[in-house]
Amino acid sequence: MQKKNIDWANLSFGYQPTDFRFEARWKDGKWDEGKLTDNPNIELSEAACVFHYAQCCFEGLKAYETEKGEIVTFRPEENGKRMFNTAKRLEMPSFPVEKFVKAVEDVVRANAAWVPPHGTGATLYIRPVMIGSGPQIGVAPAHEFIFRIFVMPVGSYFKGAVKPIKLKVAEYDRAAPHGTGNIKAGLNYAMSLYPTMEAHREGYAENVYLDPATRTFVEETGGTNIMFVDKEGTIVIPSSTSILPSITRRSLVEVARDILGYKVEERPVRFDEIKDMQEMAVIGTAAVLAPVGMVHSKDGDIYLPTGMDKIGPVSAKLRETLTGIQMGDIEDVKGWVHKIDLNK
Repeated sequence: MQKKNIDWANLSFGYQPTDFRFEARWKDGKWDEGKLTDNPNIELSEAACVFHYAQCCFEGLKAYETEKGEIVTFRPEENGKRMFNTAKRLEMPSFPVEKFVKAVEDVVRANAAWVPPHGTGATLYIRPVMIGSGPQIGVAPAHEFIFRIFVMPVGSYFKGAVKPIKLKVAEYDRAAPHGTGNIKAGLNYAMSLYPTMEAHREGYAENVYLDPATRTFVEETGGTNIMFVDKEGTIVIPSSTSILPSITRRSLVEVARDILGYKVEERPVRFDEIKDMQEMAVIGTAAVLAPVGMVHSKDGDIYLPTGMDKIGPVSAKLRETLTGIQMGDIEDVKGWVHKIDLNK
């Protein structure tokens, strides 16, 4: 297999059409078999439910090339489970997990030439998406749906991802109490676009959102979960019913507890606790783990003791271990790595 002629080391985190994508359609109460297609475009009715009532959900995962030249993905069944539950909450037809994993395999295999070589720091980002495609003018779920998976080679989500970033506390809420903050719905991200661009215009990488009920507790950013390390070296993960259950977060917790031997607490974290933390990071599929050096709020700036020059020692160890497992450089004792058979 001949790799594409790409400057792998200087890729941005952006869309680039590749050779194939998978598409399945739901109609008359069932999914069709689905197939690979080379058409990057979707034709929709002007009355498609997704345009009017935001009936849309998506996932994000990655494929990697190991030092041995194998192509692997990381816990794709967990993304399938999360999308299954998200679809149920949005009155969309859940796509079976086993078919989800097979579709991921088929798309990655078909685009193997686009998987960045081992050691370049780049990955193949995999984007499953489901939309209400059927025409729907009354406020109700669509009667037809499209499920699609497409892929693209990407670089780091945050430029210089191991160098600390600056965040600001958003004056807006990302999700409503008892709303959809705990599922990967497109509408949650639409809510964060204006605050995100406002943060960028002010020189910050992202926003920190507080709990929508009391604005007292730390929740997450517009696109990632959050992690802290306290003065005792305990890893502290904010918990809430409106935080998205990140697969990267769950994996980092298991790496910390079971592989590296750290103490981990998953609990509500008050915003006023940040000033006493030793390390802070944003975590997610796209970012993996990016350290935070400063958080701006209306009451002033909070600088983490690790500073703005380098990643903290605990965060560095966590990131190094998780990416090592994903890339095949560290033994996968958890059985998380999913090998793609290129001979099928």
